[in-house]
Amino acid sequence: MDQHELLRHAAETLDRLGIPYFVTGSFAGVVYGEYRMTNDIDVVLDLRAPQLDAFLAAFPQEVFYVDRDAALDAIKNHFQFNIIHKTSLTKVDFILPPGSSHDREAMRRVRRIRAAIDYDIAYSAPEDLLLKKLAFHKESGSEKHLRDCVGILKKSGDSLDFAYIEPWADWLDVFKEWRQVQQLARGTSTA
Repeated sequence: MDQHELLRHAAETLDRLGIPYFVTGSFAGVVYGEYRMTNDIDVVLDLRAPQLDAFLAAFPQEVFYVDRDAALDAIKNHFQFNIIHKTSLTKVDFILPPGSSHDREAMRRVRRIRAAIDYDIAYSAPEDLLLKKLAFHKESGSEKHLRDCVGILKKSGDSLDFAYIEPWADWLDVFKEWRQVQQLARGTSTA
């Protein structure tokens, strides 16, 4: 099972169970920005404990590695857990956000996009992906997040809602990083 097949399986499962979700991270970055190799698929979801058994039933233990206790802990503590296809080792990281104002807004702004796997996948809106990557850069110092943001700005800049990005960048305390990405995209700064 390759990454696209696993993504389709996960998306179909979440849609069938009515669990809100969106693909984020590098997999979504490819849709809005530039290609970057990734080892896993990041999916933000609003999974509740009563839904867990039905969700896990779609990932049978004979085919997938999944730790039910880790999933339950992730639900309780707003963390993440993963599911790994045992043969191919493809992996999905399922992320349960803390439920901040921006987390709720990002879930509301999901975009359905017909993927190469002939299925409408829910993706993070590009503005929310950019904002999260700015926050990850600020937290980790990793330049890959800045490069991803520059790629999004270069590829999707004409369609981005700057009036949405700027107040949230301020609220998330990443306004300085946002300005840095804009300068990098224009080629006017490397710092």
